[in-house]
Amino acid sequence: MTRSLPQLRSDLLDVVRAALDAVDAGALVRRAIVEASIARALNDAAAVHVIAAGKAAAVMLEACVSYGVTPRTMLGIGPAGSPPPPPGTEWHTGGHPLPAAGSVEGARRAVAVAGRVRADELLLVLLSGGGSALMSLPADGVTLEEKQQTVRRLLEAGADIHELNTVRKHLSAIKGGLLGAACGGRSLTLAVSDVVGDDLSVIASGPTVADPSTFADALAVLARRGGDGAFPPSVVRRLRAGAAGELPETPSAGDRRLEHATAAVIGPQRGAVDGARQAAVSRGYTVHVVDEPVTGEARDAGVAYIAHAGRATAGGTRPACVIAAGETTVTVTGKGKGGRNQEFTFAAARALQPLGQSAVVTSVGTDGIDGPTDAAGAIGDSTTFARAAAAGIHDSDSYLRDNNTYAFFDRLGDLIKTGPTRTNVGDIQIVLVA
Repeated sequence: MTRSLPQLRSDLLDVVRAALDAVDAGALVRRAIVEASIARALNDAAAVHVIAAGKAAAVMLEACVSYGVTPRTMLGIGPAGSPPPPPGTEWHTGGHPLPAAGSVEGARRAVAVAGRVRADELLLVLLSGGGSALMSLPADGVTLEEKQQTVRRLLEAGADIHELNTVRKHLSAIKGGLLGAACGGRSLTLAVSDVVGDDLSVIASGPTVADPSTFADALAVLARRGGDGAFPPSVVRRLRAGAAGELPETPSAGDRRLEHATAAVIGPQRGAVDGARQAAVSRGYTVHVVDEPVTGEARDAGVAYIAHAGRATAGGTRPACVIAAGETTVTVTGKGKGGRNQEFTFAAARALQPLGQSAVVTSVGTDGIDGPTDAAGAIGDSTTFARAAAAGIHDSDSYLRDNNTYAFFDRLGDLIKTGPTRTNVGDIQIVLVA
């Protein structure tokens, strides 16, 4: 079956939309709360108190209430531009990717709510992507500004989500199980995962689950990502004191404070992959799913992904679709504007030639936001760089060197803008070959 390049591009956008629809946070909550064990926990509690934190906080609260949960307390912490939460919600607007004053106030209120839960009551915690920044309560001796500086430096140095959250947990009074430890009754956490492997201790920095990381692990991250001199002295002092045993570690496995805490992933990070796969199959594509998560420097990962796609589709039935998921990083050295998905797509488009004259590729953030831009990602194809030259771009690679891929794809009309999706399960990568 022959597909033209315009048809491939149209199909690609349809597959992206199906991937995003599959991880709608509201639908995931509605399915979860009617599941037998969760419904029983909600019904058996003398009262239910709900805390929602993350990009999908308002959506998850609305879904919870619309399916019959009547909370005694409702607290939401989400980003600016969130849809209105249900009536009766105490709402705090936090910051992302860096925490803001609202993140701190919301987190402080979350700890207070947890502390009021009685032994016969239930604390329902709804988590989604971005929760680490949106619900942030700096530990004693660390200011919000110092925590912001630390996170900014780690992001610029290319730290992955596991490294980021290892440090965040040890600079926090709420993360790494501390919210769960503050709860006076039972707690039930339902999470939409934005991390590779769906590790509950990493999602939103695991506020209600045991933390396997240590102060020494956090110090090691600083050493890898610039050394002590790159970070605020108070941050280094706290981590060193913790590693020396002068401060208590976050709750670890077996901690009695978490014996009544349970948690489940209701939206796996690869849920978007399943939605994309079904859509591609329905459109006549032979689908190959990459099992290994896509990680590492975005521009390197894009080239490696196309090489993998070439091997997966060689000699096979066409048209073909190769789908992957994960979360790459960008080491910022330039002064331009872009995000990891745009850099990934740029590098992948550069490597498309071995796949033939008709191939398209994208990497998209499932939250609809790629870095500090209003794009979710970008689309590249076999003609991207020829069209760039025709548009007067004589040194395309300069855009990548300057971390300015947003401007590159904007000039070609190839940015993908979905608007905020109110959910986040990481990134998804798709290539279609005619």
